[in-house]
Amino acid sequence: MISATVSAADDLPLTVPALLRRQAGERASHPLLVCDDETLTYAEADRRSAALARGLLAVGAGKGTHVGILHPNGAEFVVSWLAAARIGAVSFPLSTFSTDTELRSLLRGADIEVLLSATSYRSRDFVAALREAAGGLGLAEAPPLFDPALPALRRVAFDVPGSAGRGGTGPGGGVPGTVDPGVTDHVGAGPDRPMPTGWSRTALIEAGSRVAGEILAAAEEAVTPADRMVVIYTSGSSSEPKGVIHCHGPLIRHMANLNEIRRYASGEVLFAPSPFFWIGGFAFVLLATLVAGATAVCSNEREPARVLDLLERTRPTMTNGFGAAVAPLAKDPTFPGRDLSSMRRGNLYPIMPPDARPADPELRHNMLGMTEAGSTVLLSDDESDQPESRRGSFGKPAPGFEARVVDPDTGKDCPPGELGELWLRGPFLMEGYYGRERGETFEPDGWYRTGDLFTTDSGGFHYFNGRRGEMIKTAGANVSPREVEAAVLELTGLTAHVVGVDDEDRGQVVAAMIRVPAGQDGPDADELRERLRTRLSAYKVPRRIVLAADAEVPMTSSGKVDLRALKSRLRDA
Repeated sequence: MISATVSAADDLPLTVPALLRRQAGERASHPLLVCDDETLTYAEADRRSAALARGLLAVGAGKGTHVGILHPNGAEFVVSWLAAARIGAVSFPLSTFSTDTELRSLLRGADIEVLLSATSYRSRDFVAALREAAGGLGLAEAPPLFDPALPALRRVAFDVPGSAGRGGTGPGGGVPGTVDPGVTDHVGAGPDRPMPTGWSRTALIEAGSRVAGEILAAAEEAVTPADRMVVIYTSGSSSEPKGVIHCHGPLIRHMANLNEIRRYASGEVLFAPSPFFWIGGFAFVLLATLVAGATAVCSNEREPARVLDLLERTRPTMTNGFGAAVAPLAKDPTFPGRDLSSMRRGNLYPIMPPDARPADPELRHNMLGMTEAGSTVLLSDDESDQPESRRGSFGKPAPGFEARVVDPDTGKDCPPGELGELWLRGPFLMEGYYGRERGETFEPDGWYRTGDLFTTDSGGFHYFNGRRGEMIKTAGANVSPREVEAAVLELTGLTAHVVGVDDEDRGQVVAAMIRVPAGQDGPDADELRERLRTRLSAYKVPRRIVLAADAEVPMTSSGKVDLRALKSRLRDA
């Protein structure tokens, strides 16, 4: 049932431990997650997260403990989150795109006490990154860690491929102490010298073997719907990321409502290439799948053909995400011969069967999602083509949300057709930003100012018209221009003007005009991009760079940069 309040006259479990207990009992052998060659059933998720949860309890974690999760999409991310949630700890998913500098800032700003981490992912070496972030992370000595750079962090548990902590499915055959060469390089270990005691996920699980089952059960019973479940980081209007707090009951109820609207039930298989460390992947995919008792499908493969193999094998019935994420699949030479006929609903139109795609995507209702609203906040249950008068509609507020379009200067509601800022209020909105006073975030009467510019029509449908601020939205990720400008200044000593320019595949791309003083040579664009990748996540690095003399930078009569003209110049570059 749909409810505008957290508590309702139904039997929906409103905490993660209660929800997992029900689904593991009713859907034991059903897959919760399929990620490439890895399948995690509900029973396995229950068993493995219980073992890890006991390990967390054994090292002193419990209700309110901040547990960082540094894993790509996959079973280890899911098990880590479930383990933390079962004991009332607060999960802090961390982006695998993070540079060393960004990771250090996140770990310190989030007051992470226990970090569950992969050793590496693609080109990222997390062991090296964490040793750089915490100068005192000497893996040759057993935890706890005490380091002034990260004063809250006490323990890191690396997931070593092939270890017992992974269920024995890796190359190490499940032998405790099996080490990853990428880790041994950092600690001076070798074949006869496994990872030092205490720094592996296996060691954490082995410590938990001494914790009785009734202790875990008692910890689970102590979790309430009002307890914090997760803090998801998102870029805000400043260069500092903001941690958005969501609690068990409100987020679970919100996902149950959204599942009802989009008809996501236990028999569905959802393909969604969205990172679990952002709200879309975490809530609208992972938590929503747990609520529905359904199956989520994702992939970390770089080869489009391998992803297409996965889709043919798993037969998804629904899709969700950003079209840019699947564009390479549609361009793969094997795509025309693939059978993807099972995908009947969703918004990944480039890979959906022709008879399931809209003739014009802008005549289907869009969805507005934001971290602060726990994912989707504007949507519609009508998946059919709309009349021309509703072109570009984002639908109406989700159950439990009040929405206003407000003149930001006067605070008065805008009539239909008049542009204003979207304000939101309701029980499923975030608790607030981590480390910030409520008064910094909400109006005195509880309204949250989103910064998004909207109009409405006479039927109450909402239409997006951009951002009040400078935020760039590229392939679903937020980029702060000021953060990019600061990185360019740090590396080159030059002033950059960074904006987002429209892009068919990614929505927007990051573009920069760099001022080069007379008589000075400007940087090579490709070399600058390579250097920026050491400071910024890849999606924040400008795809378009134009060097300009001071006189070539478009200015308004008031002496400010003419952003409209700047975007035009960069769009044509």
